[in-house]
Amino acid sequence: MPNSFTILDVRDRIHQARSVTVLTGAGISADSGVPTFRGAEGLWKNFRPEELASLDAFARDPKLVWEWYNWRRELLATKQPNAAHEALVQLERQLPDFWVITQNVDGLHAMAGTQHLSEIHGNIWKVRCTQCHNVCHNRDVPLQFPPTCIDCGGLLRPHIVWFGESLAPEDLECSYAALQRCDMLLIIGTSGVVYPAASFAPAAKDHGAFVVELNLEATPHSSVVDVSFQGRAKELVPLLL
Repeated sequence: MPNSFTILDVRDRIHQARSVTVLTGAGISADSGVPTFRGAEGLWKNFRPEELASLDAFARDPKLVWEWYNWRRELLATKQPNAAHEALVQLERQLPDFWVITQNVDGLHAMAGTQHLSEIHGNIWKVRCTQCHNVCHNRDVPLQFPPTCIDCGGLLRPHIVWFGESLAPEDLECSYAALQRCDMLLIIGTSGVVYPAASFAPAAKDHGAFVVELNLEATPHSSVVDVSFQGRAKELVPLLL
């Protein structure tokens, strides 16, 4: 049964592991006060994210899309990594092989100090040139419109994977390599139902990994992982140390 293991059992397994991979989602950032930008709280000027986070929307009205991202950046600029982010940094320092795969774009893992990281949906604090495709960090709040590339003068866009776009092949390659070699997979704050994240737990289990889920509520993965704990990430993750 998934819950036949205790926190102490999992802690012992982590200490014995040589390779740990972590998948994180909105639940870990929620403990830092990061809103979901979906549902009722995600509405902005009567637009939903699906109407703004697309290449078509940017081609049609780049100023509107950048206004939305500026609003999001202003909200995120006040947020800091929480105890769960910090505990993962400590875990990384203890293990010879450690990798974080995050679905979050808030940059909190990097801010906390995580070194081995795949931000598979991008990072809101990075911009990408629509002409030369160079990517760079930018924490200007607000970002003045139109933002232009310092190398070629092209229009900059958020370095985010939008609806209808594919994830970067290099991020997927690093992620699956980490999943296939890990002794343990920690799934934190995500239901993992959207692909490719939905394939991550099976990929790790197929290669012999012990899979642990930490989430506020049960998910479709809860019945197939090795152990599932329900609670807040900022409380559960530090206990694993």
